[in-house]
Amino acid sequence: MAWIDEIEEADATGELGQIYAGLVEQRGKLSNIMKVQSLNPGAMQKHLDLYMQLMFAKSGLSRADREAIAVAVSAANNCAYCVSHHAEALQRYEKDKSVLREIRNLHFIELPERLARMLSYAVKLTREPARIREEELDLLREAGLSDSDILDINLVTAYFNFVNRIALGLGVTFSAEETAGYKA
Repeated sequence: MAWIDEIEEADATGELGQIYAGLVEQRGKLSNIMKVQSLNPGAMQKHLDLYMQLMFAKSGLSRADREAIAVAVSAANNCAYCVSHHAEALQRYEKDKSVLREIRNLHFIELPERLARMLSYAVKLTREPARIREEELDLLREAGLSDSDILDINLVTAYFNFVNRIALGLGVTFSAEETAGYKA
């Protein structure tokens, strides 16, 4: 449930019905973050296209990198919905529970340098975007990240700030059942 009306999967027809069917086929089930956008199927489809491009397309960033950014940005925004969803996804790639905990708690000192720099940049871009300077990109380059990688870090960070605001601003809720069971 959310704070606005939503169209349930069983009631979806036309364009929305097609989008829902595609989501279930691609991801295994329908997430509440998509369902809350059901009153605007065109925007939902564009959102889904952006998500699939940023999180699944070929990139110098691994899926684990992208999920770690999702968790860190969402934690910085206090978005429990997105932290829960993307921590669940990150667990598929990162088996060390202490690393997962450090990312959720925004403590990057013990993480590998490349990951720590990526997440530090993402959190600063989330909390203080006007304070980002070119020198911070130099630190990312020194950690072995290319300009294409830096663009992807920036895009994934911006995307999760967008999604966090949808979830928080519309009261999107979740349960353990809703969070688990998506296709990788």
